[in-house]
Amino acid sequence: MSVVHLEPFRWWHIDEVLPIEADLFGPEQWSAAMFWNELANGHFYLVARDDDGALLGYAGLTAVLPDEAWVQNIAVRRDAQRRGIGRLLLEALLAEAARLGVRSTLLEVSADNAPAQRLYAAYGFEPIGVRRGYYQPSNTDALVMQRVAAATGDGTDRG
Repeated sequence: MSVVHLEPFRWWHIDEVLPIEADLFGPEQWSAAMFWNELANGHFYLVARDDDGALLGYAGLTAVLPDEAWVQNIAVRRDAQRRGIGRLLLEALLAEAARLGVRSTLLEVSADNAPAQRLYAAYGFEPIGVRRGYYQPSNTDALVMQRVAAATGDGTDRG
């Protein structure tokens, strides 16, 4: 596998990520306007590229309280999955959460997405609830997962 490069997600990436959104999430995909809104509000987003500059995936994190953040999305192109890119993106989001001093990081994941649930569990996320029929129009449940960072006393995260 070539080296994966992470860089800030900028407005010009929106057109690149939309086909990935459509492929992975179908009718539940985010619109361009949703990505514009996330970026306009200053939320933390990254894209992953290979050595040739091809977009492999993207991810976003929103801090909603001084000590709480939500993973908004992690998406990796189908032909680039199972190569550690999702893991790399998640690690970058968690590093940003730690930098912000976030103690609780939450996310919603489709109840039928076992690979993503395993990834999140490997990073200390635990299920805390279910949102019935959350994903529309499929009416799929969302599993709410939370990771609580262990305070170290020196302001750093050991979660």
